[in-house]
Amino acid sequence: MRAGIHFWNYNTPDGERSIARAVADTAATAEAGGFSQFTVMDHWFQMEMTGDPAQPMLEAFTTLGFVAAQTTSMRLGPLVTGVTYRYPGLLAKTVTTLDVLSEGRAMLGLGAAWYEREHHALGVPYPAISERFERLEEALQVAEQMWSEDTGPYHGRHYRLEETLNSPRPVSTPHPPIMIGGRGEKKTLRIAAQYAQIVNLTAFDPDDVAHLLDVLRRHCDAAGTDYDAIEKQAMATRLNPTAPEFWPTMERLAGLGIDLVVFGVRPDDQVTTTARLAEGVLPRLAEL
Repeated sequence: MRAGIHFWNYNTPDGERSIARAVADTAATAEAGGFSQFTVMDHWFQMEMTGDPAQPMLEAFTTLGFVAAQTTSMRLGPLVTGVTYRYPGLLAKTVTTLDVLSEGRAMLGLGAAWYEREHHALGVPYPAISERFERLEEALQVAEQMWSEDTGPYHGRHYRLEETLNSPRPVSTPHPPIMIGGRGEKKTLRIAAQYAQIVNLTAFDPDDVAHLLDVLRRHCDAAGTDYDAIEKQAMATRLNPTAPEFWPTMERLAGLGIDLVVFGVRPDDQVTTTARLAEGVLPRLAEL
């Protein structure tokens, strides 16, 4: 299995003046250590379940552009952006820009959005969950059209684009991979089966992952898409690599067909966290 590193907390021992150095050093350490993917949260406030909303939080794509200049091989993307945050045509243009400047290493991670407080705080509309899923599907259709040869209009229920012109073209072929993140069985995994090249399951328990993968397979069968062609990821941000159950869990995830596991940095210790994972976990993980 391969591994990704998720940069989700910008607290540093030296305060806000050292954030840029922490991001750059973590990215460089991750790439040198063998990580295949570098992701950041796309939020405006820190999540309430993980810290104080007033803690530092950077805008995702600006951060990823900065990371692109520090690295040469890791795939880069948000894990994941909310569909409400940006109009889909502009989002596709933003991801294209990252793809061009990173020479083909961008991905579009997208979900239905959920953090209501930050929406209201910054004046962003927060429609009902049913509408957010409708917008998610339309946004994916817009992105696919923006990345195709079709520069004509797109007229959906929620979005209307009179031209889907997107120049320059992405470097990735046929386009930057689309990642759908989440675990919703009726809508999220159905949308993943239809549109995604990558699915990131917000789960790590092998029994839970096995069930979600079975649901994804059924959705693929119904949609006529190739289950085996979708990269499967699992979140390991809550797992302790020194715990007795860690390696049995990794072995079971590999046996289920998980291609990549995502580890998270520790606040105030992002570089050291990444270095320890690279040295102590990645070599054995690559053998699974």
